[in-house]
Amino acid sequence: MDRTLMIIKPDAVKKNAVGDIIRRVEEKGFVVRELRMLSQTKEQARAFYAVHRERPFYEDLVDFMASGPCVPLVLERKDAVPFLREVVGATNPDEAGEGTIRKAHGSNIQNNAVHASDSAENAVAEISFYFN
Repeated sequence: MDRTLMIIKPDAVKKNAVGDIIRRVEEKGFVVRELRMLSQTKEQARAFYAVHRERPFYEDLVDFMASGPCVPLVLERKDAVPFLREVVGATNPDEAGEGTIRKAHGSNIQNNAVHASDSAENAVAEISFYFN
């Protein structure tokens, strides 16, 4: 079985969508292996999203991710990384397919309800960032 990281972002936590998002991934065959709710500092958000440091949206993303609690989860199933990316949908909720998490719970490119690892290598690094 493969593992990946999903983060339920502060916008979805504020909308009380955590339960629905977890239900959706479990219905797609994912098993939740680890889960926690936490409030990140700006320093933690900067470290996690360091890959975007040179992008114009970086500081807004850091502020957003430090704006309230989020829920990182370790999810497991065959082909976890690519399949979760299908389940969550396109980064922009307006472009996400019907039935995806971002279509259901996202409002814009930043407030798009969830983060999902984009490669197996990043999944390992991201999981270790939140879960020792």
